[in-house]
Amino acid sequence: MKIEIITEKLLTLLTKAGRLTSKHLSLPILSHVLLSAKSGTLTVRATNLEMGIECFAPAKVGREGELTTPSAVLLSFISNLRNVKSITMELKDGKLLVGGGNTKSLMHTGSPDDFPTVPKAEGEGSSADPRALLAGFKAVHYAGAVGNLKPELGSVYLYQENGSLFFAATDSFRLAEKQIPVKKELITEGILVPIRNAAEFMRLLEEEKDEVTFRVGGGKLTLETPSMFVTSRLVEGTFPDYKQIIPKEQTTEAVMLKEDLATGLKVTSLFSDRFNQLNIQVLPGEKTLELAARSAEAGEGSFAVSAALSGRDIKANFNHRYIQDCLAAIQGDSISMSWSGENKPLLISGVGDRSFRYIVMPMNR
Repeated sequence: MKIEIITEKLLTLLTKAGRLTSKHLSLPILSHVLLSAKSGTLTVRATNLEMGIECFAPAKVGREGELTTPSAVLLSFISNLRNVKSITMELKDGKLLVGGGNTKSLMHTGSPDDFPTVPKAEGEGSSADPRALLAGFKAVHYAGAVGNLKPELGSVYLYQENGSLFFAATDSFRLAEKQIPVKKELITEGILVPIRNAAEFMRLLEEEKDEVTFRVGGGKLTLETPSMFVTSRLVEGTFPDYKQIIPKEQTTEAVMLKEDLATGLKVTSLFSDRFNQLNIQVLPGEKTLELAARSAEAGEGSFAVSAALSGRDIKANFNHRYIQDCLAAIQGDSISMSWSGENKPLLISGVGDRSFRYIVMPMNR
């Protein structure tokens, strides 16, 4: 293999692929990237067996070939070459000779035959707006569970219904749902994307402006663009029928500025205990909404939030972090907090925005 490639393009490829490399004691090849030079194109492949990526860029190919090399070493070396417009890479005597400007290195290589393939999902794909997919994943991924005891809770659930693509995630203590309008049918039945893989999809989608091809099949989800494709395995399981817990009516509502609530949460969280417990009192008759927290170490603090209140009095405890987590997903300046009764879940949504719903279960004292 012998190529020359623009430094910026090589860095982009190695950065995207490098995030999916991993240290694996029984499979050290997974810490490598595979470099393949053919027909005027350099392809970089990486996988952690849960997710895989292939990305492409034009290059001057003097001699076709492929090899693997440690991802972290190559990326760090290229990142430190300043004011170097292009990089040359050549396989010599079983080593990768990398040069740029007045700097060069010889890096260890591995056999491409030992490197896993990255298959695409089976079936036809449909075009999708990367910004819409990004908004869906961003709005819910933080609500999923960490750990593998219940894989379906450690996933983002996607399903399509009535012209919209729904994203949902829950750890059984809180639940987030985001509705994204779509023009085409992307999936025929619900799928479960592992939380960690959803986070990687988000990073890649942030860099895309043109439509992506969305393809599901064979237990995999593939997103494809002209410069790359990335594939994630899907979780087998059944997501909870969460619509049963969404309140059908409300007996208490508080409408406030999102910024005011965020400030109140920051102030009172300084005094919360090790369970992150926050007490919320909504007293419509007294026109009062108060956040309060106390701990043996820090003392106690409270914050009165200016809000429009209606309905019955509510006094309940919640994990303040669960409430803080959802604020970035709410569009607009005003939010609604509502309850269907004492000791019932808290429903949070944006005022005038029905595309996002967030539910937090109360805590016992």
